[in-house]
Amino acid sequence: MPEVLIDGRRLYFEVHGAGEGRPRMIAMGGWGTFCHGRLGDLPRAAVADFEVVVFDYRGLGESDDRPEVEASTRSYADDVAALLDHLGGGPVHVLGMVGMGACIGQELAIRRPDLVRSLFQTGSWAYADPALTDQLTMMRRVHQELGFEAFQMLCASLSFTPAFYDRHRDRLLGPDGAWGDLVGRADAHARLVAACLDHDTRDRLDQVRVPCFVLHAGRDPITTVDHTGLLADLLPDCRTETWADASHVIAGKEQKLRLDALLRSFYDDLVAVPAPEVAAASEV
Repeated sequence: MPEVLIDGRRLYFEVHGAGEGRPRMIAMGGWGTFCHGRLGDLPRAAVADFEVVVFDYRGLGESDDRPEVEASTRSYADDVAALLDHLGGGPVHVLGMVGMGACIGQELAIRRPDLVRSLFQTGSWAYADPALTDQLTMMRRVHQELGFEAFQMLCASLSFTPAFYDRHRDRLLGPDGAWGDLVGRADAHARLVAACLDHDTRDRLDQVRVPCFVLHAGRDPITTVDHTGLLADLLPDCRTETWADASHVIAGKEQKLRLDALLRSFYDDLVAVPAPEVAAASEV
């Protein structure tokens, strides 16, 4: 089983497309994993064009967790850095989608700039303001107090557009549906939420020296255009695009094809831009 030991904890990972001459990407999502047959949840352009590294967050899938270990996007970024060092270093392209993974990418770019070539983010934020804090806290409480099914219904109904949710509700709900990695993992979910609430890079984003892209989703009630807008404003080299019809999760054939085209356009433009020279590690 592919794993790396970090402070005595097993971190499970997978590498797809290795040895095919593709640039390397590490892809991270929200409260879940792209491992164990879920690579199809990633944009098709990422899977087709890159050697993709995916892993299980602490306490999910096959990765270990210890309650005494700090749960923060800083510590999760340190996990990613240890994994990439194990695989031979960087710099790699970082794809952070639907929240927490993008936040971890910010911390990685700050703490280990030698490992990051670019940072593409959807559904992200620079800090959890009171509105986002209360939403994420209520999702955690619903999971802990009412159970996974109630949490899944709440989270899915907020994360997809109403039309998509109406058409695909039966597929989105249930143990094999959205956020199914959290079934029976309420404590692990609580630690993921704690990391999200603790995240605050506002005073350090000016240290990110790689090209970034932030996608604004006009119908996202969780990470609103105010959240993504502040993030984009604070990043020194950031391109943006606003999709008025998108919600927290990019879903549906038309939006997925559009995302493929957007990713390819962003990465194609980077080919002509030399990677910045950075120190081996940040002192942050």
